[in-house]
Amino acid sequence: MASAKSPIEELHQRPGFLIRRAQQIAVALFLEETGPLGITNTQYGILLVLKNRPGLDQISVAKLLGLDRSTTGMVLGKLENAGLVERQIEKQDRRRHNLALTAAGAHMLEQLAEPARRAQTRVLSAFSPEERIAFVGLLDKFVGKFNGSTRVPLDAQRAKRTPNRTRGTRVKPMQSKGQSVK
Repeated sequence: MASAKSPIEELHQRPGFLIRRAQQIAVALFLEETGPLGITNTQYGILLVLKNRPGLDQISVAKLLGLDRSTTGMVLGKLENAGLVERQIEKQDRRRHNLALTAAGAHMLEQLAEPARRAQTRVLSAFSPEERIAFVGLLDKFVGKFNGSTRVPLDAQRAKRTPNRTRGTRVKPMQSKGQSVK
């Protein structure tokens, strides 16, 4: 006869707990690999977005990464102070600041490429090749199903656009059938 699990053991088996713990582990592995460079995974995400979408504003960056505006502003401030990102005033709308990588930011991103790849490999190393595909597929399905339920939904449609089509266009965040956008 199997013994019943304790409340703590039951907690450790809840999906929300496991997802949060997996995220903590993924961040720790990223920081182990990139540690000497002093860049967090959120900073890396912003640098990568700006490399591929130069000229975005802060709100657009936040939507592409599923970050809240204040966190994005704080992280961008750190990147700007480190000389990795610069804000440029848009010529058509002087209230709007576009973001761009500096030469130092582009160089940092180049330095991060291999450590970030190693971190991703380590995250998925617990799985067989088939399990890796299934794991990422299930995570993607989960995020797609519940994305609209969060305070800061990931704007998947914005991610699919070409850089020159992002300005001045509003897009609804990704949502599943029957879900309302918050």
